[in-house]
Amino acid sequence: MGWLGRLNRSAAALSSKPFFSEQRLAVTNRDSEVLDMLPLTLANIGEEQMIHKVGGSPEVKKHLEDMGFVAGGLVTVVSSLNGNVIVKVKEARVAISEEMARKIMV
Repeated sequence: MGWLGRLNRSAAALSSKPFFSEQRLAVTNRDSEVLDMLPLTLANIGEEQMIHKVGGSPEVKKHLEDMGFVAGGLVTVVSSLNGNVIVKVKEARVAISEEMARKIMV
């Protein structure tokens, strides 16, 4: 059993709800297919991912869109350090903060 399982088991002894779980979000698209999404900060390095949703205020969404982060677009995490990521999007490498990366769901 990994550390996450031990942590959840320990937390379960204290309460009926799990203490920690991955930040995944399941949504349904127009064709009623269930999409399993997670923030860009949790994406695996080197794997090309499709962007499903860009969140945040209208200003943040516009800023991310201007950098190439649009729903349906592809993004690859090149490296990650403390949540901050360098990604390849539209054949360019872009560094974004953890705060911004959490708003991009892949």
